[in-house]
Amino acid sequence: MARLNLLEETRFEKLPVTVYPDEHIASLKVAGRIADLIRSKQQMGEKAVLGLATGATPVEVYAELVRLHREECLSFQNVITFNLDEYYPMSPTAAQSYVTFMNENLFDHVDIPKENVHIPDGTLEREQITAYCLDYERKIEALNGLDLQILGIGRTGHIGFNEPGSAPNSGTRLVTLDDLTRRDASRDFGGKENVPTKAITMGIGTIFKAREIILMAWSKKKAPIIKKAVEGEISSDVPATYLQLSDQVEFVLDADAASELTRFNTPWLVKDCVWDEKLTKKAVIWLSETVKKPILKLTDEDYNSHGMAQLAVEKGPAYTINIHIFNKLQHTITGWPGGKPNADDSQRPERAEPAQKRVIVFSPHPDDDVISMGGTFIRLVDQGHDVHVAYQTSGNTAVWDDDVLRYMEFAIDFDRSIGEDSSRLKNLYGEMRNFFEAKQPNQPDTMEVRNVKGFIRKSEAIAAARYAGLDDEHIHFMALPFYEEGKVRRNPVTEKDIELTMELLRQVKPHQIFAAGDFADPHGTHIVCFRIIIEALHRLQAEDWLKDCWLWMYRGAWHEFETHEIEMAVPLSPQEVERKRNAIFKHQSQKDRPVFPGDDAREFWVRAEERNRETAKDYDCLGLADYEAMEAFVRYRF
Repeated sequence: MARLNLLEETRFEKLPVTVYPDEHIASLKVAGRIADLIRSKQQMGEKAVLGLATGATPVEVYAELVRLHREECLSFQNVITFNLDEYYPMSPTAAQSYVTFMNENLFDHVDIPKENVHIPDGTLEREQITAYCLDYERKIEALNGLDLQILGIGRTGHIGFNEPGSAPNSGTRLVTLDDLTRRDASRDFGGKENVPTKAITMGIGTIFKAREIILMAWSKKKAPIIKKAVEGEISSDVPATYLQLSDQVEFVLDADAASELTRFNTPWLVKDCVWDEKLTKKAVIWLSETVKKPILKLTDEDYNSHGMAQLAVEKGPAYTINIHIFNKLQHTITGWPGGKPNADDSQRPERAEPAQKRVIVFSPHPDDDVISMGGTFIRLVDQGHDVHVAYQTSGNTAVWDDDVLRYMEFAIDFDRSIGEDSSRLKNLYGEMRNFFEAKQPNQPDTMEVRNVKGFIRKSEAIAAARYAGLDDEHIHFMALPFYEEGKVRRNPVTEKDIELTMELLRQVKPHQIFAAGDFADPHGTHIVCFRIIIEALHRLQAEDWLKDCWLWMYRGAWHEFETHEIEMAVPLSPQEVERKRNAIFKHQSQKDRPVFPGDDAREFWVRAEERNRETAKDYDCLGLADYEAMEAFVRYRF
């Protein structure tokens, strides 16, 4: 390759990487570059030929381009576009088609001539596809190739739909989709079984011909595959690694997607560091795990031979560092998540006073509270704190249609048993059965169906909260408006969402808030709910009670905090693990096989227990006490 990497810090990175604090800033930068290209071509009287991607990654890029068109007169009259791919078979009017996606997110809102838009045709007869793909290539070549190609990246490492095994010289063609790719798309299609097994995609060779290539990735979910694509060896197992061969490529990432790159994850391996408390803790835990020794057994030689000589010199000797970090970890462990009354709290994660705290647990879905922090929830109640739980959404999209019929049949039988007229319910039941029989994948439910699904989840949440020890007055159902019932795509956050949250916070005036910090949730509900809480707290800054309010983030439904991140670890006994499991079991609609399991085949209660046991095992391996399980928390300072 002609490209030289002159920085020691990025010596493991085999292609250029630009990292921005978050996806919003990164998206604005990419959109700005696209706009600059369009304007530059306009000034020269030329066409701007763009290769476009779909999926969640470019949505904000397209939104900014639409804004630039509306507010800053960016014209798309000279733009010609070629989309990367399309499912096959696929009707262009289907909700899941990339024609629909591009129209909704970009084309319907700008002045691009319709004849300038090219998206692979998912309606072709099978025997027509080869000729069509050759023609797609010829159209790009006739325009002297793509000026700019934007890409996302799938968790298999695919770019476009070039799955593992694709060749670097591949052209536009029909491909078979990887099982993981289909699982990731399953929510859009109402189940993996409804996701097409084929797609038409531009080839890697086609992408390589672009004069500029920008690959974008956001979120920690993409961090593992980004590390492989950027630092790994070139391999057909990870098609994105072929981009290392191009001198025209740049990866544009947010901080989360870049978090596993060496310069961010283990920076001591590539540069001198400023050894603050946070980095020292992370490095010592990493060293302990790497050499498979408890922290107190680490030696100066271990430090020196694993890139941490600078730390040993500045903060050492090794045993001094070991003792310090061991004590720091020890102090995160507490059996008193609400603070231990009448105790010295200088080395504890929570305050001793007030002894009985007002606590509110925010739960994005009706089961996140018990899945992620059920043991701590129960312990807070047992220890006498004034605990409230707030279910932010109904979670009504995550109920099987069969359950609706089952509950309706129960209601009809109950009405009949007490001599009530059940004719209205019977008619409604018949309408529901007819609706389900004709229902298409991902079709929104009727209002009546949504209501029943919401009632099912509400009753389960009440049962679980009661089992944890709450009375009904401490159980709140917020029904935040952004959560558009019956649809996968949510509405934007509204002022009403924030006002409802502020109202509840004012009512409870909590000393402690627990909120889901599990942003790997594939549906995005967790992070939206968290942002609503943060905005509400910012608006309440002037209120006196907030000065004594702490916010703790929990995880568990989708992934867990790294050990070095944990600020409070609540150990659970075998009996407490069982109590937590029983609370989760109250959510019968989510047992066995939930509607939206994500990419983890385990039941939610199994995931929770195994993650809690893994956290305890991590502490044990570091040389701390051996507990049955642990729930982990990180404090968010607002």
